[in-house]
Amino acid sequence: MTIPARAAITAVHGYVPPDVLTNAELAVMVDTSDAWITERTGIRERHILKGEGLGTSHMAAEAVRGLLQKTGTAPGEIDLLICATTTPDMQFPSTANLICDMVGIRDIGSFDVQAACSGFLYSLTIASQFIANGTARKVIVVGADKMSSIIDYTDRATCVLFGDGAGAVLLEPSADGTGIMDSLIRSDGAGWIHLHQKAGGSRMPASAKSVDQRLHYVHQEGAAVYKHAIARMAEVAGQIMTRNNLRGNMIDWLVPHQANKRIIESTAERMGLPMERVMVTINKYGNTTNATIPLCLWDYEAKLKPGNKLLLAAFGGGFTWAGVYVQWAYDGAKAVKFNGNGKAS
Repeated sequence: MTIPARAAITAVHGYVPPDVLTNAELAVMVDTSDAWITERTGIRERHILKGEGLGTSHMAAEAVRGLLQKTGTAPGEIDLLICATTTPDMQFPSTANLICDMVGIRDIGSFDVQAACSGFLYSLTIASQFIANGTARKVIVVGADKMSSIIDYTDRATCVLFGDGAGAVLLEPSADGTGIMDSLIRSDGAGWIHLHQKAGGSRMPASAKSVDQRLHYVHQEGAAVYKHAIARMAEVAGQIMTRNNLRGNMIDWLVPHQANKRIIESTAERMGLPMERVMVTINKYGNTTNATIPLCLWDYEAKLKPGNKLLLAAFGGGFTWAGVYVQWAYDGAKAVKFNGNGKAS
């Protein structure tokens, strides 16, 4: 009997645009303050992609280029590329198609996954199946969003939360039993009313009226989303732990979606994990939607050791939520580091 191959994360790279929007700058734009934002969200600044004609694919391509460069992987070696995004460059072609073209990857399967903030974990779960069934040996999964393109910067309830960025991982078959050990993806469409973008799709195509009524921006009912996010992220993490006979003291790192520091802290508390074993980047990136988890892995890469047990958890609009249990495959401290321009740092 052939044992299915397990998909291991063998490299990670990220990119955030150079322009930074601080809390102090937001306080000039809307009725808020640095203290108010920091206390309620944990965010101090976020990166914003500026430049005419630059979309999500620009950041994603930068992350993928860095990933290929740091691993010495040729574009022709990649078998599949999946992009998790809520802010595609356009309705079609997919952002994944555009990324492949920009980095010179040809003649492979590529597609987008839309599951709001859970999209990166949905994509990891999908990608791992291609590794397991032997149809792919090198798969790139990208999480990227230009949230500034759908944020109303007159609405202090949402504009303080989001930033732009991209992160990418390389998946390959595991040779030593490490890799993606288990995953769960879940959804409840009844939650759409609490977090959505009304206009721009087939239900309400763009029109002068939809633009005038500001319906192309994120609509979020904060209290409802907060309550569901804490409950669902802790729930899916608990289910993963039970299925794999894990206890809190066995988890080396919790890698949560970076929506709000209070949500992160509450999720860790429910799992019995101290904050020193929780990856937190929300202070400098804000909520980058599909990029939050890969950016966490990129930021903390040097601290990761082979065999480390990671629990990844996310919650997003829809509602969607997901959990992934990973045994880390390599010594991050020995990995070659590059900055966003692809130069050694």
